[in-house]
Amino acid sequence: MVRLMSIACAYHGYRGRMQFQQLLYFVTVAETLHFTHAAERVHVSQPSLSQQIRALEKELGAGLFTRARGNIALTDAGEALLPLARRILADADTARHEVQELAQLRRGRVRLGATPSLCTGLLPDVLRTFHDLHPGVQLLIEESGSHDLVRELARGALDLALVVLPLPTPSPALTTVELLHEDLVVVSASSLPRPGRGRSVRVADLEGEPLVMFRHGYDLRELTVAACRAEGFEPSFTVEGGEMDAVLGFVRAGLGLAVVPRMVAARAGRDLRVTPLARPGLHRTIALAHRSDVAPPRAARELQNVLLASRVRQTASASSSV
Repeated sequence: MVRLMSIACAYHGYRGRMQFQQLLYFVTVAETLHFTHAAERVHVSQPSLSQQIRALEKELGAGLFTRARGNIALTDAGEALLPLARRILADADTARHEVQELAQLRRGRVRLGATPSLCTGLLPDVLRTFHDLHPGVQLLIEESGSHDLVRELARGALDLALVVLPLPTPSPALTTVELLHEDLVVVSASSLPRPGRGRSVRVADLEGEPLVMFRHGYDLRELTVAACRAEGFEPSFTVEGGEMDAVLGFVRAGLGLAVVPRMVAARAGRDLRVTPLARPGLHRTIALAHRSDVAPPRAARELQNVLLASRVRQTASASSSV
């Protein structure tokens, strides 16, 4: 016992040339009790590992292992050093991780997926706020439907994704946080008569109306078609297969009506008329998703904080009149 305490005390006050690499080799041998297996685990040759262990023992002035008839065992000195070495290696790993996390905020990257309507409505202001805070972080945006974004998250191609709930294929491997609830509205060319009756339009009023429809895979397409079928009719498409900007352009040209998020309509310009849907209307829920089994990188977590901080403001904006 006295010997153990003397080794521990000597180690705490040690000021020699001991290296972290030597401690790593020591801990690995202590865990495997086999020099060859330990060398394989740390990817060095067995002679090099043995040489470093001997150098460590020389520095400490005590043997760390007994080597009798091919059997390896820790000495009292080795038993005393093992928990201290593990703690030092863990502290070093924590310090390295913290430095890397800070470095990510200066020159890191975030891979964010979002549905096209969110890229048009929600993201510009949020990304500007984040860029002002962390100008060195590269932002990579993947624009796709929720189904594709969920798949990209699952295979590790994205750090975060803005998706529409409920997910097309719910997955326990994903964590989702509701970000905002948004109304959908009908947009039409301002040069044409207002659709519906009065200041609002019912989904049933869209029967027979020419609609400009998003491409397959768009969450808004599925939602609009489902709402029309719930009213007992199939929607009539004049143009089909566009992205958000293209759809708005076709509507401006007078080719038909489109159902879009209120946030998108607010940015659409005066050449488009916005008509609310009569109660109960159509709505969607936007959520921020990431993998449950892997913590997002530091830069991605900072963007997550910016998105969550904007939740109240965006909800208020989505609920206000256009």
